[in-house]
Amino acid sequence: MENSVFKFSHLVPTKEILCGFTTCSSEPLPSNVQLISLDDTELGVHKISSSTTHEIVRPPKTDNENKPPTFAWEALYPKNSINPSGPIPGGFGFYLSGPSAFAERLQFAKEAIFSYRMMLQGEWEWVKGGKFPGVTWLTDAQAGGRKSAVTVSIFVRCGGMVPKNSEQATTITPHRAKSIGELYAYLPLTQSNDSQLSRVPPLSIPNADYGFSVGRGAYTFDRAVSRWMSIAFRVKLNDVGENNGEFELWIDGQSVMLADGLSFREREEGKIKGMHFQTFFGGHTKEWATPKDQRAWFSDVTGVIVQ
Repeated sequence: MENSVFKFSHLVPTKEILCGFTTCSSEPLPSNVQLISLDDTELGVHKISSSTTHEIVRPPKTDNENKPPTFAWEALYPKNSINPSGPIPGGFGFYLSGPSAFAERLQFAKEAIFSYRMMLQGEWEWVKGGKFPGVTWLTDAQAGGRKSAVTVSIFVRCGGMVPKNSEQATTITPHRAKSIGELYAYLPLTQSNDSQLSRVPPLSIPNADYGFSVGRGAYTFDRAVSRWMSIAFRVKLNDVGENNGEFELWIDGQSVMLADGLSFREREEGKIKGMHFQTFFGGHTKEWATPKDQRAWFSDVTGVIVQ
C-alpha cells in the first residue's frame, strides 16, 4: 500500500478562512483556526444517540501514515447490528456545532467547510452499505416555519453501479464487493433541486422515501481500510429566492463532487448548523447488518467559516 501523505489542506481545502477550529495537532495551523481537544463539550456535541458510545481511544497504529491522529472516537458496530436505533445498536450518532464562539458566528455564515479523518479496521466487510458522518445546515427554513434539518451524508454502497434505467437492487459481489461512495442529500423537494442533483456524475438517483443519491461512484472507500482518509464538505447557502446554493466534497484533498444551482432555504431563518456525526450499517433490515464485530475511528474534526 502506498504511503498516505496528509496535509492540513485536506481538511480545509481553501485559503479563505474567516475563523475555524480543529482537533488536528499534527500540522501548523492558520492563525484564525483554533486548536481544541477531541472533547464533547469543546466541540458542542449534543443530541447523542443514547444507546451507543463514541469513546476516545488511541487508534491502531499504521505503517503507511506520515501524520496519523493520536486520539480518535471509536465506533463499534456489533455483530448483527444495523443502526443506532435497531435491536442491536451499532455505530453512533450526535450533532456537532463546534466551540461556542464558532457556533455563534456560524449563525451568520453563508459558506462553511466541515471535515474529519476516518479509518476502518482491517479486513472490513462492507455488506450492502452504510452511513458515515455528514453535514446538517438548516432549521426552521421551510415555508410555514416547519422545523427542518436538511442534511448531506456520506453513504457507501457495495456491488456494481445501477444503470439509470434499472429498478433492480445493487448486486453484491461477495468476494470483491466495491465500496462505492455517494452523497445522500435531503433537500427541499423542488424541480430545480431535482434537476441539478440529477446532473452530478457519474450517477444520481432520486429516492422518493429517503432523499437523493448524488454522485454514486464518484469515489470509493477502499482507501480507508487500515488507512486514514480525509473527508471535507463545503456548503454554500443560497440567497433567499435564488437557486445559487452549492455543496462540494473532497476526498484526501481532491474535489470529487460539486453540485450548484441549489435551493437549501426559502427564508433567512435557514442557517448552517454544523455536522450530523452519524455512522451505522444500513438500511433498516437484517440483510444490511454486519456479520461480525467491526470498528471505525474518527478524528481531526474541523470546521471553518468561509464567508
